Amino acid sequence: MPIYVYRCDCGLRFERLAGLDTPAPECPGCADEMHKVPAEFSLGGQADAGLSRNHMPQTWRGVYHGDREYVTQLQRQWDRRQQLEAKYPELAGDTRPILAHEGRYHKAPLRVGDPGSTESYQGD
Repeated sequence: MPIYVYRCDCGLRFERLAGLDTPAPECPGCADEMHKVPAEFSLGGQADAGLSRNHMPQTWRGVYHGDREYVTQLQRQWDRRQQLEAKYPELAGDTRPILAHEGRYHKAPLRVGDPGSTESYQGD
């Protein structure tokens, strides 16, 4: 059953679960007929695609020394992220393999084909 907002010309307003064919009740204030309006919907959260490939932990310390619960949670997030990337390729970003991600490359990983990399990528 949908939620309807009932409002009257006298200013009274309330919400109630009602069937589609249920008539609007009388106004308790002025005994006039109330207007039945479907309630607006509200989004309770924010859409989040999850961590990108660049933001996933890359080291043993990054996964809290292999904490089983944390790694399992990351695996679920990664599976959801891959499904989204398959549906929306623009979320994938740069998919070239990472050659270095620690030290001076911590903030910007060195990828195949970047200046300074000696590797060449023979992609699929």
